[in-house]
Amino acid sequence: MTRLIVVTGVSGSGRLSALRILEDLGFYCVDNLPVALAPNVLSLATSHDPRLKGIALGVDARERLFFPEWPRVFAELEHDGYTVEVLFLDCSDEVLARRYSETRRPHPLAESGATIIEGIREERMALAEMRERAGRMIDTSNLSVHELREVLTAWILGSVSTDRMTVALVSFGYKYGTPVGLDVVFDVRFLSNPFFVADLRPLDGLDSAVRDYVVSSAEAQTFLDQVSKMFEFLFPLYQREGKSYLTIGFGCTGGRHRSPAIVAELSDRLKELGVEIQARHHHIAR
Repeated sequence: MTRLIVVTGVSGSGRLSALRILEDLGFYCVDNLPVALAPNVLSLATSHDPRLKGIALGVDARERLFFPEWPRVFAELEHDGYTVEVLFLDCSDEVLARRYSETRRPHPLAESGATIIEGIREERMALAEMRERAGRMIDTSNLSVHELREVLTAWILGSVSTDRMTVALVSFGYKYGTPVGLDVVFDVRFLSNPFFVADLRPLDGLDSAVRDYVVSSAEAQTFLDQVSKMFEFLFPLYQREGKSYLTIGFGCTGGRHRSPAIVAELSDRLKELGVEIQARHHHIAR
């Protein structure tokens, strides 16, 4: 059965970019399709080109007819044999406001006299149920278009693979907020902080001197050993249940020193467990 992905999320979070990426991956993509036409488009697309990797429908909060109807539409599509996957793109309010300010575009839900932040809040309320329904969420606050392509490609390709799970290790800083879409989160602020070492402060956690400083302590070694053992136990269980993409977050205060160093070290260790490892650092440059 052809794969069906509904792409939605807050305005300005990269929905159109995601659709273009999915199109490059072999999906037939339609943005803001009237909800009543969805079954017809699916039927026509699959009959026209059976080689399609899937179909992606872009929906945002301006499609006011969709949201009251989506439970019924999803139920009908699933009755017809489709598995409906919801991809939700999110982004921090701060970054969204900056993006709208830089492009000088009005927010689609900001009524006359309303601020961008008020429009964003109204949209979040409208999207709350769809966000809850989402099987995959991606926070684009700190992702470039190229990084979004990497994440989506890993998700799409990983989900059709039956023998290899993709694991994303994500470093971040708590003072900038926890990224959306993390399946598991570890707080590594208990480790000694290189920020307070004058020679290490200008460097980041991917520098060998910082990495050695962070991981060489007895506490860090015990943590790394225990986490590695835990995932040696958990990864096969996740795969058995059909999970093909797992996102694990590691947070420190600013996301520059400790968490990137831990992610780098674990990336090397976990590759021995037979999974595809990706490392991303959300706040390392801030």
